[in-house]
Amino acid sequence: MTHTIIDARAPAHPRQTHPAASMPDACRSGGCGSSSPDPRLRPAPPSFGIVVVNGTEIEPEAIAQEIQHHPAPDGETAWKQAATALALRELLLQEARRLNLEPDVEQDESGRSESREDAAIRVLLARCAEPAKAGEQECRRYYESRIDRFRTPDLFEAAHILIEPEGRDEAAWADAEAEASAIVSELGDDPEDFAEAARAFSKCPTAHQGGSLGQVRRGELVPAVQDALERLAEGTTARKPVRSRFGWHILRLQRKIEGRTLPFEIVRPKIVDMLDARAWTIASARYAAELARKADIEGILIDPNSIGMI
Repeated sequence: MTHTIIDARAPAHPRQTHPAASMPDACRSGGCGSSSPDPRLRPAPPSFGIVVVNGTEIEPEAIAQEIQHHPAPDGETAWKQAATALALRELLLQEARRLNLEPDVEQDESGRSESREDAAIRVLLARCAEPAKAGEQECRRYYESRIDRFRTPDLFEAAHILIEPEGRDEAAWADAEAEASAIVSELGDDPEDFAEAARAFSKCPTAHQGGSLGQVRRGELVPAVQDALERLAEGTTARKPVRSRFGWHILRLQRKIEGRTLPFEIVRPKIVDMLDARAWTIASARYAAELARKADIEGILIDPNSIGMI
């Protein structure tokens, strides 16, 4: 298993997609339909001094580039986090060079190769950070204290008939409700009658399969529909339609499949992996903290007790 405590360019924070990346192009520009702002007018990243680690300066440009991986409420905090991350990385690289580590470069599952610096840090931490292995009792304590995490979800085998309003005003919604209520009044609990009505009246693509939603987990449906399903008995059709933002739903619950708690023996390997990964992260942070205590660092104050949070 390969772990990373300090990445090549983002020591503890994975790259995040900016919310604007999912917006329409016109809205990314700062105003719908406006032209993109001139990048020369953007404010320069903050700089708060020179950072030196055992005589090696961390280039201000590198810190400015690193800032994007450290979202913070203000520029100074972001700069400190970025500078600290790069200072820790420099400490690890210096130690790897001192130990004359020359590791082979590895590739991830997608075929991308790590940098030689990343490889050096990986091998250094594998050699010098010694995590405690998760024992049987620790695994059982974790399992018993978080038993709900190891329960399979409840499943609802359900179907619906969707009646959409033909407009957005309340009159259109009222007409759709009246139509849905009329259909309900003609239905009993027979599944074949329900499927036939779904094929005839439902505006949902599931109409082609008799309105069947298949087996859905709690939370996969809109709250109003989920709440109504929770109150239905197995094998029955709701006597009143339910409104959601999509329209009026006539609901049927074929059956509910209760979730079950997975035995410890089944989930034990996953628990071991999780606890070992956590122990590795803690051990790596402690090792980096020890290097920081011994180092001569100028321009940034590193609290060894907070290294695991960088």
